[in-house]
Amino acid sequence: MDTDDPTAPTRVGAPEAPAPVPELSRLMVLLLKGVQYRDDDEALWGSLLRLQSRVREHAGVLLLDLVLDEAEGFAFLKGRPDPDEPERGPRPPRLVARRPLSYPVSLLLALLRRRLAEFDGGGSETRLVLTSDEIAELLRVFLPDGPNEAKLLDQVDRIISRVVELGFLRPLKAAGRADQEQPRFEVRRILKAFVDAQWVSDFDARLEAYRNGSATASSGPQIGEDAARE
Repeated sequence: MDTDDPTAPTRVGAPEAPAPVPELSRLMVLLLKGVQYRDDDEALWGSLLRLQSRVREHAGVLLLDLVLDEAEGFAFLKGRPDPDEPERGPRPPRLVARRPLSYPVSLLLALLRRRLAEFDGGGSETRLVLTSDEIAELLRVFLPDGPNEAKLLDQVDRIISRVVELGFLRPLKAAGRADQEQPRFEVRRILKAFVDAQWVSDFDARLEAYRNGSATASSGPQIGEDAARE
């Protein structure tokens, strides 16, 4: 007959599985890291829809608002605007900093936003995909002329990389040999949440100002630096 002996050595077995992370905690951590897309994780999206009231409550403690677009399938946390009334005390620090974008990046975002609006009005496809050459052609009209084509293309590549870093363009894997195919990028639909319809309605006037060199970086949209990152 076996008996428990407190002095017997403990058997070393398989390690215990870690406790599951509560759904709400996981949602908050992922949203604080960046945009969440329905297509990337359907189960996570379902949890977000079910717990969105609690997510909004917890985000509010951090002076953040949940932006959830069920039709387009994305969600992110956005910093609350500063109140217009005079401050009576110290302003709380922003969890997500807001900075004006550079002129070339603002320009590309505006061009992509207009192209996305045209795309949505012209067919049933849901994903707008552009090659690097197509993006370069969008920008070429508005960038300063220069004798060095290679230098211009390098500048375009840097602008594209910055927009990818911000999360508004997603590089796509090459279908064939990478050295024989132009880089392709999907325009992420979250761009519609950052460059709004009012901005688009003033688009032509802004571009004219860009052409004349009278616009500055602050003329473009401001975004939270981390808000749109994946």
